[in-house]
Amino acid sequence: MPSTNIANQCKVVFTPSGKRGVFDQGTSLLDAARQLGVDLDSVCGGRALCGRCQIEVSEGEFSKHNIQSTLKSVSKFNEAESKFGERRNLVDGRRLSCQALLLSDVVIDVPADSQVHQQVIRKKNEAHDIDIDPVVKAYYVKVDEPDMHIGTGDLSRLLEALSIQWNLNNLLCSVNVIKSLQKILRKGNWEITVAVRNNNEIISIWSGFKETLYGVAIDVGSTTIAAHLCDLSSGEVIGSSGKMNPQIRFGEDLMSRVSYIMMNDGGERDLIEVVREAINEIISNIVSENNIEKTDICEITLVGNPIMHHLVLGINPIELGAAPFALATDTSTTIKAVDLNIDVNPGCYLYVLPCVAGHVGADAAAVVLAEEPYNKNEISLIVDIGTNAEIILGNKDRLLAASSPTGPAFEGAQISSGQRAAPGAIERARINPNSLEPKFKIIGCDFWSNEEAFEANLPKGGITGICGSGIIEIVAELFISGIVDQDGKITEEAALRSERIVKDGRTFSYILHYGEQDIKITQNDIRAIQLAKAALYAGIKLLMTHLNIKKVDRIRLAGAFGAHIDVKYAIALGLLPDCKISQISSAGNAAGTGARITLLDKKSRNKLENEVRLIEKIETAVEESFQDEFVAAMAIPHLLDDFSNLATVFKLPARKQVGAESKARKKKRRRQK
Repeated sequence: MPSTNIANQCKVVFTPSGKRGVFDQGTSLLDAARQLGVDLDSVCGGRALCGRCQIEVSEGEFSKHNIQSTLKSVSKFNEAESKFGERRNLVDGRRLSCQALLLSDVVIDVPADSQVHQQVIRKKNEAHDIDIDPVVKAYYVKVDEPDMHIGTGDLSRLLEALSIQWNLNNLLCSVNVIKSLQKILRKGNWEITVAVRNNNEIISIWSGFKETLYGVAIDVGSTTIAAHLCDLSSGEVIGSSGKMNPQIRFGEDLMSRVSYIMMNDGGERDLIEVVREAINEIISNIVSENNIEKTDICEITLVGNPIMHHLVLGINPIELGAAPFALATDTSTTIKAVDLNIDVNPGCYLYVLPCVAGHVGADAAAVVLAEEPYNKNEISLIVDIGTNAEIILGNKDRLLAASSPTGPAFEGAQISSGQRAAPGAIERARINPNSLEPKFKIIGCDFWSNEEAFEANLPKGGITGICGSGIIEIVAELFISGIVDQDGKITEEAALRSERIVKDGRTFSYILHYGEQDIKITQNDIRAIQLAKAALYAGIKLLMTHLNIKKVDRIRLAGAFGAHIDVKYAIALGLLPDCKISQISSAGNAAGTGARITLLDKKSRNKLENEVRLIEKIETAVEESFQDEFVAAMAIPHLLDDFSNLATVFKLPARKQVGAESKARKKKRRRQK
């Protein structure tokens, strides 16, 4: 167990799980990780033989650029690690957690390849009708051979061929293309394929006939990065790849990363470097898996929230850390990929979609393009739930946007048994309202925990924790079954009904699963979810007030989290306003879809840029009513708002207050005022 001795204690935080504890100096990081239930692999018993427990020290004197410096936060690089590095591959900048001992407070990053349960990147491409008119097109031409009686150069004859055969005139051509032109012309026996961008620039050439050029649409989220490889001529998604955003080691949420930059001179360079490295790694994976060359990638589009947007472009996002949350640029940006150290075709351009404003970024703009609320009569509420929720509300007459700081609780962080989505994580849960006994499903197993086949089909490592979709359902089920009251408190009355509800200091906890380390829901877990959902709901209510509406016609949930939560439980928790269940649906990875649209249809770029400028941004931080809306939304599902659809869906008994303030509470509130 973590240390209880006050003297010589060290605080340690593990990312990306967010799990933390206090331990005695001299405790190995592997032991600390095991006691906290951190997902860290090891098979050799801490003898520096297997190398599976590699970690990175994210804060302190140790860093990947300073591997054997005098250390203050962890012990020095030792002989066992040196010998392992000679025998096997110890990745540059990493330590073996079984050998590194705590000396002072520290933040430790567990890389994806050191985790037993790899993060599930749930950003799949969605089917969507897209007009195929890419900004980069391939043209096959036959160029006249040189004639000593005519003094034209190879480039002039290529430009003439493109004009005669394809009616392409006044084309620009980079020096890189000119350098390779003569060799490629002769190799192709004067027949070549030319990639022309926007009908005005030759960006690459190949000898002979090249049928397919490719583009990549990238969605840079604060938690995960996903990319989709597309055939530019057909629009087909050839392959997809993704990984955890390595910036998590610098902070679980966006403001933590901005704080890191504020507190560390040149800290923005660390975040810029790792996110670009991650993009290159994803591109390497995706081209390898699909047997193409990096030089086949001729166009990239990219979306992300404002802080990710700025960092990919190499812009310090520090101004987004405080009011008035000024963007360096809110317009779209077109830049050579090579200028951002992205390893693709040297002539490839990167198109970054425009931001809406403040903390509503290019990802929200992409969602708007994919969902097209500006073409609809009904009022649409579109929510992309992440560590920072982005909200769009309106129709063809008027669109509003806002952001709400929900934090990382919906992704499993700040939850005692929380984790990110990975095999072994509980993602579905139900509680019997009579016996208060639970059943659940985990990622990697298709059976419920009360089925005979469940134990036989558990993934390696068994049941490991609770991910975001699971915590939503569990807290909602605790309320529906009467274990938790409207204030979010686990009641003493419920504790008398079930042995699963146990005393936990001054409060109670609900044990969801008994094991070597019980998986339970604490009162603090419920409070973390209440704070997150209240921030989101308050932001939605502010937009509804500005639009002067009481109800929305349809709700679309964008992003990986929105795609995997059960909408009934999102309503039951009060995460979203009451709405007919039939009118709530997942938009999937709408941000990625918007990025694909701009990759494959050049006309969509101007269309998007025009629509984004018409969106009205509401800044929740300066709205006087935000605090009142936030307090009312802390109740489950809500203190005041009507949730009659919820009562019908779950057939709640009359004894439960659902979105209706009791007389006693109203009287108390009047006295407080």
